Amino acid sequence: MIDVIALSGLGAIFLAIVLAVSLLIATSSRRDNVAKAIESIDRMYAPGTAPPSSTATSSDRNLPPLGQRIAGLGRTLTPHRAVSRLQKWLDYAGNPPGWPAERLMEMQGIGLLGGAVIGFFFGLLVSDSIPWIAVWTILGTAAGFWLPFVIVYDIGLRRQTAIRRQLPDALDLLTLSVEAGLGFDAAVAQVAGTLPGEVGREFARMLHEMQMGQRRADALRALGSRTSVLELRTVATALLQATELGIPIADVLREQAREMRVKRRQYAEAAAAKVPVKVVFPLVFCLLPALFVVVIGPGVIRIFESFVG
Repeated sequence: MIDVIALSGLGAIFLAIVLAVSLLIATSSRRDNVAKAIESIDRMYAPGTAPPSSTATSSDRNLPPLGQRIAGLGRTLTPHRAVSRLQKWLDYAGNPPGWPAERLMEMQGIGLLGGAVIGFFFGLLVSDSIPWIAVWTILGTAAGFWLPFVIVYDIGLRRQTAIRRQLPDALDLLTLSVEAGLGFDAAVAQVAGTLPGEVGREFARMLHEMQMGQRRADALRALGSRTSVLELRTVATALLQATELGIPIADVLREQAREMRVKRRQYAEAAAAKVPVKVVFPLVFCLLPALFVVVIGPGVIRIFESFVG
């Protein structure tokens, strides 16, 4: 009798989850239809724009109607602040191709349902208790929903670390190019074409923006806003002030390169100081137990045999 009641309660919980998700999908689809209608009206009556095309986007063509509603669920549940932070971290990650913010929010909706199903069945395998199954389902739902954010965050951190490591070499090359007689744009092109990696891509993007007609000051501001590396922001601010105040760029670059070399040495010393602390954990948990087994093990065996004998 108790098993029947437990199974009935478990089925009721699963049915409630399915109904809640279905309601959210229906609500998100209605909101998406309203947003698309407003967007099409804005495009139609905007001055100097062509009428909207009847073809759908690539993501809409690839997804079935149910998949589109599930993808819209992620856009519905994502807060506006989270969307702005997602776009910010996409800039930090270099805006990977095929990873716009809209697609990541669609992946959130798919991950939400997938995580809920995986958490539900994992809870069934691990425990027979209904509260624990509900806990595992909630954990799987949260993990599937925030997994795209975590991936973008990790890529952004790795890229910013690479920029911090490559920046001193790029700044030295930029300083040498300017002191050799090249203009600032030509020196930036030299850095972008010579140095592979993330810093070269950032300078190449800044050069492309200036070639497209953007002011150098605006391009430098955009360069500082696309990174979380304090050193690169400092360089962009110094170059911006030198451009606006008429200070020779070669002098500014020389001072920034000297300061960057000092900071690189300080980072190396700080990393070397952290090594003994990081070595303690593998030493205690991996090396010392094996050493104790090898050194003390034979003595323990002999003492045990002597007592037994």
